[in-house]
Amino acid sequence: MKRLIFLSLLALIACNEEEAKAPPPPTDISEQALSYFCQMNVAEHGGPKGQIHLDGHPAPLFFAQVRDLVAYLKSPEREADITAIYVSDMGVAQSWADPGKGNWIAAEDAIYVVGADVAGGMGAPEIVPFANTDDAAVFIAQYGGDTHRLDTIPDDAALGAVDLNKTLETPS
Repeated sequence: MKRLIFLSLLALIACNEEEAKAPPPPTDISEQALSYFCQMNVAEHGGPKGQIHLDGHPAPLFFAQVRDLVAYLKSPEREADITAIYVSDMGVAQSWADPGKGNWIAAEDAIYVVGADVAGGMGAPEIVPFANTDDAAVFIAQYGGDTHRLDTIPDDAALGAVDLNKTLETPS
């Protein structure tokens, strides 16, 4: 009987540890959400968005451009351990101007179009996330670029200099 109680207790502890390690769900963008780097209202800018949840922080860090989110990830300095990362699924966005407030996908599951001639919400070249390869392929056919996973996005796509003389499109 003692063995059964001990095993039950171990199972209960294991379940509680798994629940504690579950990533937080994505947070919908509100009118008060500010972009981490520029402190501008995220909802006022078109293009895909991102959010990073940090251990011990009640609210996520929002990013007005996925490029900025990737730059944060590639930075060696962070405020805390990352518990979850979400990006907009542009395959289901109403439009570039209205990427949606709740169409989040886990960043590690997304397919990213890198090198397209499109400007993100802050005017820099954007890294565009999609939940599936078909939507990414349609986007590439119109705007160029190629696909990557989060861990294969080149550093210069997020950290490189921006050519302010280059004209970038704002997708419809």
